[in-house]
Amino acid sequence: MAAPAPSRELFADGVRAVLHSWPVLQISVDNGFGGVYGQQKADWMVDVVQQYFHDNADLQQCEVEDFIAELMDQEFDTVVDDGSLPQVCDSLVQAFSQWQQGALEQLQQTINTLTHKKSQRVKVTAPPTHSDEDSNDETQVMECESSIPSVSSRAPPPHDEEAGWTVVRKKK
Repeated sequence: MAAPAPSRELFADGVRAVLHSWPVLQISVDNGFGGVYGQQKADWMVDVVQQYFHDNADLQQCEVEDFIAELMDQEFDTVVDDGSLPQVCDSLVQAFSQWQQGALEQLQQTINTLTHKKSQRVKVTAPPTHSDEDSNDETQVMECESSIPSVSSRAPPPHDEEAGWTVVRKKK
């Protein structure tokens, strides 16, 4: 059953809501797994997935899972193994079923719920990299080194020649 064009856009909105609220895709885009065009790839994925549903009659959930897993691997170098792929694909199959049956109000309600969840998303930022802290580390290392007692009064540790190791210490 082919639905009119406006409702076809509603299905596209449903696919967008499902995919864009999927944490795996969000993380992939946010962390640049898809390269500099990660967000464009995510948007393209919406079009490809909705077209996949329109081009293939009676899709099974496992077929959708395979298709999306392949897209994530090829476009984002991401293997989805957190258990979320079946849930996402189930949501997509349900959205398509709602669209086919003409349950557009129910589909719109699903879209609104997913969009609301996405807007509540918390953005996680990575901690500063080691290069950002280099100047502080040098200061801290210097402070730590100045508080270390002199080791020259101690006797050097014995050499472990049986195991073939020799401990070499630098004199201060």
